[in-house]
Amino acid sequence: MAHTHDGIDWTERIVALRRADSLDAEFNRAVAERLVDSLTPGGSPPVVVDIGSGAGGMSAAFAAALASRGGGRVVLADAVEELLTVAVEHTRGVAGDTVQVEGVQVDAADENLPDLLPAADLVWASRVVHHLPDQQKAIDRLARLLAPGGWLAMSEGGLATRCLPWDLGIGEPGLGSRLTAARDTWFERMRAEMPGSVRLPIGWTSALAVAGLSDTRSFSFVVDHPAPASEPVRQSVVDWLVWMSGVGEDGLSESDREVVQRLLDPDDEAYVGARDDVFVLGASTVHLGRRA
Repeated sequence: MAHTHDGIDWTERIVALRRADSLDAEFNRAVAERLVDSLTPGGSPPVVVDIGSGAGGMSAAFAAALASRGGGRVVLADAVEELLTVAVEHTRGVAGDTVQVEGVQVDAADENLPDLLPAADLVWASRVVHHLPDQQKAIDRLARLLAPGGWLAMSEGGLATRCLPWDLGIGEPGLGSRLTAARDTWFERMRAEMPGSVRLPIGWTSALAVAGLSDTRSFSFVVDHPAPASEPVRQSVVDWLVWMSGVGEDGLSESDREVVQRLLDPDDEAYVGARDDVFVLGASTVHLGRRA
C-alpha cells in the first residue's frame, strides 16, 4: 500500500472514485469555474495545484475551466502512484492544447512540499487535510505554495451524505443515520491512532487566518441526485454503502451488519443497487483564504 497517514488503501477505491467523479461532474465544474473566475486576470497563465487529486475529477474540471479562459497549468499532487496515474490521464483527456497538465507524486505532509511544487495562483485541497497528522501545519504548508495574491481553497466538512430511505423494509428503520454515526466514530478513532496526530480546535477559516491568509470566507454547494435513481446513482449508493459499512463496521450492531450484507448482495431481493428509491444528497463546504 502506498504511504498514507490514515491507513486506508486508496488503490482499492479507484473505481468508486472515478464513478463518483463522473456522477458529480456538473457540480465539480461549477465549483472549478467559480474559483478560476476569482483569479486575477492578466499576466502569466494561471497555475492551479490540486493537492490529493484523487481520481482527477476536480483536476479535470479545473483544466476545462482554464481552457475556456485561454489556458494555464494544472499540477496534480498525490502520494498514491496508482491514483496519480489515473488522475493525470483523465485530466489530460479534457485539457486540450492550451492547458499544461503534470503530476507530482508527493506526500502532502512532506515539509519540503513548497520546494517540490510550483508557486500557484490557486491551491485546491479537497478532503485532504483531515487525513494528515498536524492539520494546522498542513494548512501552513499549503499557504506557502501560493504566489502573491493566490487563493487556497479547501473542501472540508459540510453535511453528511444521505442515500437511503428511512425504512428499507428490512431491519430497523434509520440505518443511514446509524451508518453515519458509526463512520464518525471510526473517523475519531482514525485521527486518534494516527502517528503524530494533533487536534485542530478551531474552524477551518480560523485555521486559514492562522496560516497568514486574508479575505477568509466559505461557500457551500449541494450535491443532489434525487430519486427515482438512475443506474449511475444506484451504483454510487452501492459504493457509498460499501465504504460506510466498511469503516464503520465495529460501530454497527450484528443485525445492522446482516442487513448491510443483504443490501450489498446482487442476488438478494433486497439489493440496494436494484432500488430506484435510493438517492444521493449532501453538501460540501469550501473554505478560502488569500495570500496578500
